[in-house]
Amino acid sequence: MSATTLGAGLLAPARPAAFWPSGWVAGLAWIGAAAAISLLPDADDLGRTQELATLAAGFGGLVLLAALGSTLSGLAPRLARLREAGPWLIVLAAALLAWELATAKYELLPRPFFAAPQSLLEVFTDDYARLGESVWRSLLLVVPGYALGAVIGFLFGVAMGWSRIVGYWAHPVVRLIGPLPATAWLPIAFFAFASSRGASTFLIALASFFPVTVLTWSGVSAVSKAYYDVARTMGASPWFLVRKVAVPAAMPSVFVGLFMGLGASFSVLVVAEMMGVKAGLGWYMQWAQGWAAYANMYAALLVMAGMCSGAVTLLFRLRDRLLSWQKGLVRW
Repeated sequence: MSATTLGAGLLAPARPAAFWPSGWVAGLAWIGAAAAISLLPDADDLGRTQELATLAAGFGGLVLLAALGSTLSGLAPRLARLREAGPWLIVLAAALLAWELATAKYELLPRPFFAAPQSLLEVFTDDYARLGESVWRSLLLVVPGYALGAVIGFLFGVAMGWSRIVGYWAHPVVRLIGPLPATAWLPIAFFAFASSRGASTFLIALASFFPVTVLTWSGVSAVSKAYYDVARTMGASPWFLVRKVAVPAAMPSVFVGLFMGLGASFSVLVVAEMMGVKAGLGWYMQWAQGWAAYANMYAALLVMAGMCSGAVTLLFRLRDRLLSWQKGLVRW
């Protein structure tokens, strides 16, 4: 390559990023849905209709700005993940419009079992204090319970995979008790513990204990003996073999157990809070169902879905940090 050609390449302006057609369509779809929400009359007297339309129009405007920014070479790399979500943004706008037409505008779905979108928005704006307290109480239950079950399950799984004696005596117990649903222990838990909080924590810990134990045990048992032999030739002690060989090699299986235990913990959380706890998302959903406030129940379900997704995201971040060599292998 000649110096003239190289200089021309350096002085040439940067090429603009590719046009994002789905972004423009998504932005216009959200603005169109906002117009339909605002202009079409409600079949019944519903609150927060104009607020819902404003939010939809504002979101559509942000998407249009992102679509405009994606044509600029400086902003295009930062909006790469948003470009991938373009079709989903279109589908969500269409789903919101269909939901609004079927409930608030034409009442094609029976009320109150199917709440309108603005009814859910009203729950978040008017009942945020009680909903927020329920989220906080649920976190106070699920975080200690899950952490306790995960830690005990990890230690128990390492012991079973490392020691033949521990594995011999613990294996039948795990096979007998582990597959039982944690909710089957409800009568015993509420009898054995003085408070419903202690019983709920025990059930959540039990739900996370079994998958973490089994997957940790499997991971430690599957470590190649060649790794131990190499470490022993260098004078490694048994404790060093456990910490530096067995546990690191078993971490991919451990995280699979942690993910499974997390889902089981949230399942048990709802049941436990419905049985005796005086606050929490499970209690909130039961209270809303008893008063036929289905909008509140759906709002609680959305909040719980966000909590579960956020917890899985944090666990994935921890996994990517500890297992950097597997980063990007499984995406969330």
